Amino acid sequence: AGKFYEVHKARPFYGELTAYMSSGTIVPMILEKDNAVEDFRKLIGATDPKKAEPGTIRALFAKSIDANAIHGSDSDENAEIEGNFFFSQFERF
Repeated sequence: AGKFYEVHKARPFYGELTAYMSSGTIVPMILEKDNAVEDFRKLIGATDPKKAEPGTIRALFAKSIDANAIHGSDSDENAEIEGNFFFSQFERF
């Protein structure tokens, strides 16, 4: 988790974030479709579950802004970087 979230290392929430993301199993995946990042971010909801639309993943499952249940890339560029963190080109369909 520390290496994945290294861009946030200087931020005050880094320790809590990496501890939470290391607290259980993760399921990395890559969504490939038109507007994938935008559509997925709508599905997962706002980072703060109190502000997330009803029915979104975070509204349903997040415990707090720190334990918000799911990560989603914020741009196509970051989606590429983050996908490469978990998967080789060979592993992609």
